[in-house]
Amino acid sequence: HLEESGGGLVQPGESLRLSCALDGVNLDIYSIGWFRQAPGKEREGISSIALSTESTYYADAMEARFTISVDNDVYRVYLQIADLKPEDTGIYHCAAGATMPTTDPTQYAHWGQGTQVSVSS
Repeated sequence: HLEESGGGLVQPGESLRLSCALDGVNLDIYSIGWFRQAPGKEREGISSIALSTESTYYADAMEARFTISVDNDVYRVYLQIADLKPEDTGIYHCAAGATMPTTDPTQYAHWGQGTQVSVSS
């Protein structure tokens, strides 16, 4: 399964590193994507990374403050978020897919439960 961690309550301007653990995953997966869903809004794609090549893809306007990375030694994918803003508040999910990196959620068959990020002063 996929398990996210690293969320929490932070103040504007702070940073967080979210982690997606791929422990026990026995899937023919190619890429991992990060998505978020803010209260009352639709799910939004952030970034994706290919596990083997580490090639990345970022949705428009996401590349500036978001950095995706993978540590294949510990089988985890990370999402670093810099300069957090109140509008970053939401549940952040990672998902496993079998295609090249994309933030199209329909390309991902397996999803974690999510980790809550709350940004407030």
